[in-house]
Amino acid sequence: MLELRGLRRLGVGPVDLRLAPGECVAIQGRSGAGKSVLLRMVADLDPHEGEALLDGQACSAMPAPQWRRLVSYVAADPGWWAEDVAGHFAAGRDLAAELPLLGLDPAAAGWAVARLSTGERQRVALLRALTPQNRVLLLDEPTSGLDPQSRDQVEALLRQRMADGGAVLLVTHDPELAQRMGHRRLRMEEGRLQAPAHEQEVHE
Repeated sequence: MLELRGLRRLGVGPVDLRLAPGECVAIQGRSGAGKSVLLRMVADLDPHEGEALLDGQACSAMPAPQWRRLVSYVAADPGWWAEDVAGHFAAGRDLAAELPLLGLDPAAAGWAVARLSTGERQRVALLRALTPQNRVLLLDEPTSGLDPQSRDQVEALLRQRMADGGAVLLVTHDPELAQRMGHRRLRMEEGRLQAPAHEQEVHE
């Protein structure tokens, strides 16, 4: 289980939240409300107050790279550190088999990142986060640049990951995505998480 205790930064928080294995929590809210700031705090990418724990183990008690392998952030505009796609994956990954799961050409492993479209980059970034070590995915607008078929493939892969015990904390402006994927749906308003009025009884 992922547990957030009093996370706070830049006017966002304090945030307290529990995310169970196999669960997706979808967070909506206006631009600038603090949704992406929250994801970056959970991933320990920016200085913040409060603590995040995974199965009782504190983020502050383990090296940052170890935490980020377990709790992995996929930004809306992901970063790249190698020229080609394969350079972003560990040796031994069967990309020829994995890429088609998201509608990508098996040959894309050998492509330059610069050749990828926005939607292709989103899917490659998600795939690189889906390692055997990963327990929680932190996703910022994961389907915003995708056509319906690609979106459906991403959602199917995420559902399979949740069926295997993985958890997802999802930020989206798309209410239909939140409805389809979210076991719980929350809103970020002026830096604070809250349940929509019609769902208060579900989350209390």
